[in-house]
Amino acid sequence: MYKSYYPKAAEIKPEWVVIDAAGQTLGRITSQVAALLLGKHKPTFTPGVPMGDYVVVINAAHITVTGDRLNDKMYHHHSNYPGGLKSITLRDQLNTRPDRVIRSAVWGMLPHNKMGREIIKRLKIYGGSEHPHAAQVGK
Repeated sequence: MYKSYYPKAAEIKPEWVVIDAAGQTLGRITSQVAALLLGKHKPTFTPGVPMGDYVVVINAAHITVTGDRLNDKMYHHHSNYPGGLKSITLRDQLNTRPDRVIRSAVWGMLPHNKMGREIIKRLKIYGGSEHPHAAQVGK
């Protein structure tokens, strides 16, 4: 009889991974980040268990996109008040808050449930090359 493997909390050891997004395509870099956050690269991957790594993305302001997406792609949010719909293009979002572009793309690739909300907290995004996680990454 075969038993299903379920990792114990003590067996899950998250690593710290730094990814340089300069010159990389938005969709390709975010799919790699989502796989690392979910833990799909580990041989003990179990669906429904948050066993992924911490991911630090640097140079988020220097990503590339194909086609005319810089002008065509829009990000929308609503304040829940009448007339509260706000829209911003990808180009403007990269200039003002580049971390939101990558966070939004990665969130679309994660499960939209309690585990996904826990996993997205392990993602740290910085527009430049400086980040305060150098001590963790050295482990």
